[in-house]
Amino acid sequence: MKILILRFSSIGDIVLTTPVIRTLKTQLEDAEIHYATKAAYASILTSNPYIDKLHLLDNSLGQLISALKKERFDVIIDLHNNLRTRRVTWSLVVKTYRFEKINVAKWLMVNFKWNRLPNKHIVDRYMDTTSALGVKMDSLGLDYFIPEKDEVELEWLPETHRQGYAVFVIGGKFPTKRLPVERMIELCDRINKPIILLGGKEDIENANRIEDFFRRPEGNEEVEEVLIELGKKALIYNACGKFNFNQSASIVKQAQWVFTHDTGLMHVAAAFKKKVYSIWGNTIPAFGMYPYRTKFIVFENNKIKCRPCSKIGFQKCPKGHFKCMKEVVFDFYLPD
Repeated sequence: MKILILRFSSIGDIVLTTPVIRTLKTQLEDAEIHYATKAAYASILTSNPYIDKLHLLDNSLGQLISALKKERFDVIIDLHNNLRTRRVTWSLVVKTYRFEKINVAKWLMVNFKWNRLPNKHIVDRYMDTTSALGVKMDSLGLDYFIPEKDEVELEWLPETHRQGYAVFVIGGKFPTKRLPVERMIELCDRINKPIILLGGKEDIENANRIEDFFRRPEGNEEVEEVLIELGKKALIYNACGKFNFNQSASIVKQAQWVFTHDTGLMHVAAAFKKKVYSIWGNTIPAFGMYPYRTKFIVFENNKIKCRPCSKIGFQKCPKGHFKCMKEVVFDFYLPD
């Protein structure tokens, strides 16, 4: 059976589709799995052994459709269910099983705080698309496969971080899904371990501010003695913008602790069965995209009535106070 899976974006959503890929490949006899996504996200799936062929959307949806028509698929699994993927399925005229969105329930929650959200993770809702084929969820959770060339050796890291470190993913697609930098500094101080900051080039400025705050003056033994006496162990390695996504995933894979906003790397950490300390601002875990099948702790401010104010995020707090992030409590303990 030749099967096409559609999911064009984004990083986290694509990682969350990996159980569908795996179960289709392993539970259906002679299944040939094709996956169509944006070219920008190809590296996330290139090393996935359950995918037989990747089809990439660059600029022209028409060109992609023409290429897909030549494959003569038996079934399409549409895990995006937007206008573009519907155009693909209408053009191919193939039996399609489509992911059911919960936009109305999210809208009611955002605008009226009426909770009509299903108590079901989005991964399990993705898996519903495979039930008609007799495919069921297995016990393995998410997958993430790192190309050998992108595996980061511990020797590449500062000596201070080679015996164990925490990762803090400081990025996030929208500012209202990220802590203010002052609170990032507070969280790093609370972690009080060697920390690797991960993020993209857009996060470098904030990462530099955090790094500057914790920089220890070289050669000043008196200051060093005071820091040791106070038990200050937060040592910052600013890796923002220095590694590609797969290399960042490798750093997450080798971490002892992972602190992260609601980002793609949060789901990568879940794929590696890390204990995830997840930080939530204007969105909520109840939307169904919390860390899947791994231990996790949620930091969120449930004492304000304006959350959630969006299903995705904003450039700034609509109310102007940003209490969801400014007043969130970091209550956790990391063993020595």
